[in-house]
Amino acid sequence: MPERLRTVDVEFLPETPEARLPARATDGSACFDLAAAAAAVLVRGRVELVRTGLKVRCPAGTFLEVRPRSGLASRGVLMVNAPGTVDPDYSGEVRVPLTYLFDGRYRIEVGDRIAQVRLVANGPASFREGRVVPVSSRVGGFGSTGR
Repeated sequence: MPERLRTVDVEFLPETPEARLPARATDGSACFDLAAAAAAVLVRGRVELVRTGLKVRCPAGTFLEVRPRSGLASRGVLMVNAPGTVDPDYSGEVRVPLTYLFDGRYRIEVGDRIAQVRLVANGPASFREGRVVPVSSRVGGFGSTGR
């Protein structure tokens, strides 16, 4: 039987009455949805920082990963720095950089789910010079395993 994972509390401070705490769409959802706290209009070729109205401070040893929503991507709405990172020492408002791929406009309304977040453990690491791992057949990257 798998070991039960410990729940980590992440505190958000709503800055506006329209702000909604991140929530899972279903019990099986891997991430928590972020909602827009202000309306926005997306236009091709321009990045809009869509407000969530939420300030956050991640617990020590963690960070938040902000990810795009597949439902928006299928309609031409992309998060330009996906995934985004909310560092543990950042305490400002979480905003989501969105753009639109098609001609015309895409309107984001207050309450629309615009991104997803997940809490990631950030263990200690160190980077140092060392010996290179022996060369394998996988050196090309960017689709080197085929379609």
